[in-house]
Amino acid sequence: MNKFSFAVLSDILFYAFSAFVLALSLLRFYRAALWLSLLTATLVFFAVGALSALFLLRKRQKKILGKREHDAREALMLHLALEKPERVRAALIAAFLAEEKNAHCEGDVLRVDDLPLIPLFTMEPVGADAVANLIRNFGKDFSLACNSLTEDAVKLIRTFGIKAQCGDEIYALFTRTGTTPDPLICGEIPRKTGKQKLKSAFSKTNARPFFASGSVLLLMSLFTLFPLYYVISGSILLLCSVVVRLFGYA
Repeated sequence: MNKFSFAVLSDILFYAFSAFVLALSLLRFYRAALWLSLLTATLVFFAVGALSALFLLRKRQKKILGKREHDAREALMLHLALEKPERVRAALIAAFLAEEKNAHCEGDVLRVDDLPLIPLFTMEPVGADAVANLIRNFGKDFSLACNSLTEDAVKLIRTFGIKAQCGDEIYALFTRTGTTPDPLICGEIPRKTGKQKLKSAFSKTNARPFFASGSVLLLMSLFTLFPLYYVISGSILLLCSVVVRLFGYA
């Protein structure tokens, strides 16, 4: 199951082992038999591990889905901002027609249900000056489609009762109608390769946090009932700091 990434698995083991150490320490503090303490702590380990797995995997799945949706929305907004105006109007017409609305162009003006719809997709939020210019040209009988609006622009369209469809609504329109333009301009979101991730992990700048973490763990081993975990973990981190410092990427 590829859901079990290293990050999720390490978190699960951390929570489970923490519960194991806590349970074992408490039971031994109250002088429970060693075999009973180990058995109970082991059961706690697996119980906490199972609960942590359910919680973390569900949380991670939601995060992945949310990130994918956010990336898709941003890619669509970028496409609409870079695309030619006539193609933007054509894409919007296709989306509105898929919802069985009356959409067509009269010259360079897009009309949806007999009301002008002005596409104004820009890299920056649409400001009040741009909205004021549209009001001068169309009065207040039009609607606006854009990526986002500034606060002053929002106040202005509310004053005149103008309807605006911003990024989330436009993305939802294309998604539910299945009319998202394909291919998108710059639609492919660059992702780190395995080599790039490895290079980041073994950057020389990571030597200091590795050293600090390892030192803290070794110091904690002097004040805990079960120092072996801290000694091993601290030694590994210190060794990693030396290796990264000597052989890591600049």
